[in-house]
Amino acid sequence: MGRLEGKYALITGGTSGIGLETARQFIAEGATVAITGRNKQGLLEAKEALGNVHIIHSEAGDMGQQRELGKQIAQLWPRLDVLYINAGDVTHRALQDWDESAYDRLMNTNLKGPYFLIQALLPLLANPSSVIVCGSVSARIGLPQSSVYAASKAAILSLARTLSGELSGRGIRVNGLSPGPTETPALGKLGNGVAEDALRDDIRALVPIGRLGTVLELAKGAVFLASDESAFMVGSDLLMDGGVGNL
Repeated sequence: MGRLEGKYALITGGTSGIGLETARQFIAEGATVAITGRNKQGLLEAKEALGNVHIIHSEAGDMGQQRELGKQIAQLWPRLDVLYINAGDVTHRALQDWDESAYDRLMNTNLKGPYFLIQALLPLLANPSSVIVCGSVSARIGLPQSSVYAASKAAILSLARTLSGELSGRGIRVNGLSPGPTETPALGKLGNGVAEDALRDDIRALVPIGRLGTVLELAKGAVFLASDESAFMVGSDLLMDGGVGNL
């Protein structure tokens, strides 16, 4: 029997990278899975790749769509056992290059949207259930041009603690999963005109073990946090970063 047998799991931002691979691993472990994405074609391609998965078009930074997503999941399933908030905006810019609209767009996607999605799904979350929020090693280090992104990740990791304190009596535990530099399509969005190969070399140089992480490695971490194996982890952060944040 799979480690997630009989569990209902929702993954936001599940059309590529870590989210897509996590959906694949959740399904392999026996879960019934739904994924969200803002690109309809990307959702269709993910459906073709994964097979037995529910796809839902949803923009993670739109508060109305988060409430609607809660309603859709309630109509689809009797409960929700696992929520993995993976959708994110990875924009990196120098301080002087940020404007208010770009700031709000990132914060809506990485913090405000997830907060109100958890609120919308609260009546559906089972006892016990696992909520996983996507953090980042950037919340622990002083990486140039990551100011807004890192702040959003520090904030959502704080939510893992405070919401666990608030919701643990209902059997809902909230933990963070914080990747370090990982080989995903999002890596190419960080470049701001820098050649992708050069950027990858620069990022790899940050990692003490000398390589980027893989989406499979991160997906296996998500399986652990989703499963009953991590039942004693509450309000914590699983840092999978090749040593960036500690060495």
